[in-house]
Amino acid sequence: MYPMDFEEFLWAMNEQPLIDVIRLSFDKRKAMGQALHRKAMALFRQYVIVGGMPQAVNEYITTNNFKMVDAVKRDILRLYEEDFMKIDPTGKASMLFNAIPAQLNKNAARYQVSSVIPNYRADDLLEIIAMMKDSKTVLVSYHANDPNVGLSNSKDLSKFKMFICDTGLFTTLMFKDADFTENTIYERLLNDNLSANLGYLYENVVAQILVSTGNELFYHAIVNEESRHNYEIDFILTRKNKICPIEVKSSKYRKHTSLDVFCDKFSSRIIYKYLLHTKDLSKDQDVFCLPVYLTQFI
Repeated sequence: MYPMDFEEFLWAMNEQPLIDVIRLSFDKRKAMGQALHRKAMALFRQYVIVGGMPQAVNEYITTNNFKMVDAVKRDILRLYEEDFMKIDPTGKASMLFNAIPAQLNKNAARYQVSSVIPNYRADDLLEIIAMMKDSKTVLVSYHANDPNVGLSNSKDLSKFKMFICDTGLFTTLMFKDADFTENTIYERLLNDNLSANLGYLYENVVAQILVSTGNELFYHAIVNEESRHNYEIDFILTRKNKICPIEVKSSKYRKHTSLDVFCDKFSSRIIYKYLLHTKDLSKDQDVFCLPVYLTQFI
């Protein structure tokens, strides 16, 4: 069962008029204004928490109780575990899946298979990873070694990141082994008090939205040879025989160092540059700074 996208979530929440306003904001590249932006972001944060699985959305509409919604999502995750055992009775698929939040939290340039399953490398598990991707439970973003039109031609199958098909499930998986009431992540999300080290939640929801609108996932990392720091472009899309790099921020800041480094290196290949964050639409020179709820229109 496919999760609802954000637009479908708004329909379910009886917020149809807001959809047209959001779409118009993107089409005209014009800010919505603080009142409408705050409303859209509040609903988007609800979407990040609840997710788009129809059972979870229905529970939220019926009860308005996040604890009840969390119980529904935990049931779905248990079904996933059963499916993974059918794919891979050795349990490796389950281990890879359960480690996704921790792997994204590392902010590394790839999913580090050996830290999850000792003595294994990504090359050893390509078949399992492909089956997980085909099962629609996970999303896989591959490193594009030479980011250009025809991204698939330079993708590195052994260098990838994994996301969960539904960010609502992602938020639950983050604290699956703890009791719901011991966690404050829902409250922090709703109050727009998401700490910097939880930014990968927004990366996951952007991945989910991009796939739902028909995009394959690719990213690119540039290593500074002196500092060994990674400048990472979270997602790369192709548009009009050019590429569109996307940097995702969970905060309201508009700093985009990784995007700048990438664009300096591949300037002739780029048509649009995007920063996705939590503020209203604006432009910083030639960078479109978009609220994350506009992702589906890119």
